[in-house]
Amino acid sequence: MTFPQGRSARAWAALAGAALLLFAVAPLALSDFRLGLFAKYLCIAMVAVGICLAWGRGGLLTLGQGVFFGLGGYAMAMHLKIADAGPGNLPDFMQLYGTATELPWWWRPFANPVVALAATVLLPMAVAALLGSFVFRRRVKGAYFAILSQALAAAFALWLIGQQATTGGTNGLTDIQGFFGYDLDDPVNQRTVYFIIAAALLLLIVVARQLIHSRYGELLVAVRDSEERVRFLGYDPANVKLVAYVVAAGMAGLAGALFVPAVGIISPAMIGIVPSIEFVVGAAVGGRASLAGAVLGAVGVAWARTALSEEFPAAWTYFQGLLFVVALAFLPGGIASLAGTVRRRRADRRGTTALTTGEAA
Repeated sequence: MTFPQGRSARAWAALAGAALLLFAVAPLALSDFRLGLFAKYLCIAMVAVGICLAWGRGGLLTLGQGVFFGLGGYAMAMHLKIADAGPGNLPDFMQLYGTATELPWWWRPFANPVVALAATVLLPMAVAALLGSFVFRRRVKGAYFAILSQALAAAFALWLIGQQATTGGTNGLTDIQGFFGYDLDDPVNQRTVYFIIAAALLLLIVVARQLIHSRYGELLVAVRDSEERVRFLGYDPANVKLVAYVVAAGMAGLAGALFVPAVGIISPAMIGIVPSIEFVVGAAVGGRASLAGAVLGAVGVAWARTALSEEFPAAWTYFQGLLFVVALAFLPGGIASLAGTVRRRRADRRGTTALTTGEAA
């Protein structure tokens, strides 16, 4: 796979600049508390990378990414709760809410760290593959696909709430203290978690860029723009869309898994309809067709949410909604399209001026 030399060089230079900011500037400029918040924002940006691939390139409005984020988060949290409890003991919430004397059968595999780590990515991908195969082969698309994915997020959150004895119910899995043997109360270990998250984000950006600029990426755009023509050429659009959907689910699952040690909790409130919409809002504001735009938009919207909630606790949601409406009303392609929009308008003015001058002559 090859890229035009200039474009590739610019992309690698931008990636190097991002690495410098994430690994050198941010740890020095931010306090431990703010760095922990930034780690949370980067997890949201990881979800936005998958949305950029599935929605920005493939036209799949994924309003249910909270499901895959939650699957990865709960897989990681289950292992960490088992590890915190110690050999032969039940997690604390099971002792408080449940009547079981041993781990439920579906918890037991997550006691193995290898199984748990694999499940954070493979479980969301498997669910996405199952759902996507059912949906895409029946040619469900557009608003119907968006509503279906959102309904899945609502159903998953309700199921978690109803299983209080085994999932913690509304509270979720809380008070996670360790991360593979390291104490999360130690600021040094918290910084290590941040560096892992930053490295994972950069890796996902590289993977997504490779896919976008590959032959598959071109085929994905073709399916988005003219599905019937692609089918006439001998390709199955369902398989093309399925790959993007599954990869985006895996990215969301990894983001959820890393979100748990960064925040210390995972609950249904973090994975339902509202969080799923917020994932999409961040990518849309930044620019869903641009990896850099989607990442920066996700981080910016998450930061704005924190800042506005601190200043205006009762009204921050209105400001967040206004930000989304204004951005899409004036820049449908997101903030990333601003430079291109300005260039086009300047070119149109020059063309109009030249035409007027020619007519006058």
